[in-house]
Amino acid sequence: MPELSLHDFPIPKNLRDSAVLVPVFRDAAGELQVVLVRRAAFGVHGGQLAFPGGKYEPQDEDLQATALREAFEEVHLPPANVAILAALPTVPVPSGFRISPFLGRIRRPETWQWQTAEIDEVLEIPLRYLADAANHAEEVWELAGWPGPRRVPFYRLAGGYQLWGASYRIIQPLIPRLLAGEWEV
Repeated sequence: MPELSLHDFPIPKNLRDSAVLVPVFRDAAGELQVVLVRRAAFGVHGGQLAFPGGKYEPQDEDLQATALREAFEEVHLPPANVAILAALPTVPVPSGFRISPFLGRIRRPETWQWQTAEIDEVLEIPLRYLADAANHAEEVWELAGWPGPRRVPFYRLAGGYQLWGASYRIIQPLIPRLLAGEWEV
């Protein structure tokens, strides 16, 4: 069974720019955490786990500004509470977007608030949890619009959630680098 690949889907030639913030912080015990959102149940990516982000808007100075604006709009994370650590490789997706991820060390708010029209939940996931091979899985899935069944790698999270797709492709190579201390978080 082939693994799910971007070659399975036609990537539009005219991709629209978007950006996400990959928020990381150390909790009170000093453990590295990554922040994810669970998208509201409607739409193409309804119910999926993702990083805060969205489409580039003409008023955005650049894609980093898009990531910061969207993080503020979606989870009320003020740009002043984010230190950008790195611009990460772009990720094209079949829905017609080119995602520019930005790794950011955040000062976590006392309580998370979110835009309920777009977000159902904010999750804080320990990076050590994602690094544990017991929480990594691969299954055969077949979703509407796919050319057939495909092997899909993902992380199993509490609550029955699965982190896969573009968000998986963004975080998976970062985990060992973050845990090795490549960036000061």
